[in-house]
Amino acid sequence: MSMARDFDWKPLALVPALALLVLPFIGSPSTWLTLTVAGLAMGMIIFIIASGLTLVFGLMDVLNFGHGVFIALGAFVATSVLGAMGDYTQSAELWRNLMAVLPAMLVAMAVAGAVGLAFERFIVRPVYGQHLKQILITMGGMIIGEEFIKVIWGPQQIPLPLPEGMRGSLLVGDAAIEKYRLVAVAVGLLVFGVLAWTLSRTKVGLLIRAGVQDREMVESLGYRIRRLFIGVFVVGSALAGLGGVMWGLYQQNVVPQMGAQVNVLIFIVIIIGGLGSTGGALIGALLVGLMANYTGFLVPKVALFSNIALMVAILLWRPQGVYPVANR
Repeated sequence: MSMARDFDWKPLALVPALALLVLPFIGSPSTWLTLTVAGLAMGMIIFIIASGLTLVFGLMDVLNFGHGVFIALGAFVATSVLGAMGDYTQSAELWRNLMAVLPAMLVAMAVAGAVGLAFERFIVRPVYGQHLKQILITMGGMIIGEEFIKVIWGPQQIPLPLPEGMRGSLLVGDAAIEKYRLVAVAVGLLVFGVLAWTLSRTKVGLLIRAGVQDREMVESLGYRIRRLFIGVFVVGSALAGLGGVMWGLYQQNVVPQMGAQVNVLIFIVIIIGGLGSTGGALIGALLVGLMANYTGFLVPKVALFSNIALMVAILLWRPQGVYPVANR
């Protein structure tokens, strides 16, 4: 009971509060519902992308500005896998589409995780504990990674069309809700559920959190915390690859620079969330997605800096983010 009483519910109210606040300005309930579902879906995709970096920064204290290369890599791998599965992607049946999309996600996660392992060994490991050097060397790693992507897939934009069964919309009253956005919400909730359960309910999660607090004590008990942290980095990279697949299908095209383009969004989400909190990152991502859709509809010129304004407003309320890790 005390844990339930201690839990801070105020940040959870931000998402419905923002949605209800905007309703009178939009006027039409059906338009509002369409924009809200679109915003939540976009937020879920951003959360999947950001969750990997949230893990790496929150648990390992590593500022990986090269995170974007795993996002782009995942998207490009998906273009190759889906391109080879035309019989499944061109079917109007959703289950056949999923038979193509799920392998694409798994292969993208495997490739991004493998590259993440090499990235940690050769680029990140020499600069543990040195934030300025981490920023510089991981930015360099991302530039090199982008060039490798150009070597393999070429520098041009590549289309990544949605499978046939995921195109179109479902009608809820007068509101049109895109099928793919519902898929994105489902995948995002699954990722959040698995992460939250792993970190709070399993021995691995307990060891990782204990290792963050007191590394020497955990190592003295016979656990190899370095291996655990390498595993965290690989999982973070794999999640970025999954996010890249989702973002590429959302945009329906991929470019080598796509990771760098969403880097700003990722860091806004992590700062709003509290620098390492998975729950905070989810709230931050949903707020960013909703804000982008609402402002894009109501005042398109404001949409360019609406997320920065949102971050500033949250930080004025809570300077350390909605769920600061340092206070746990």
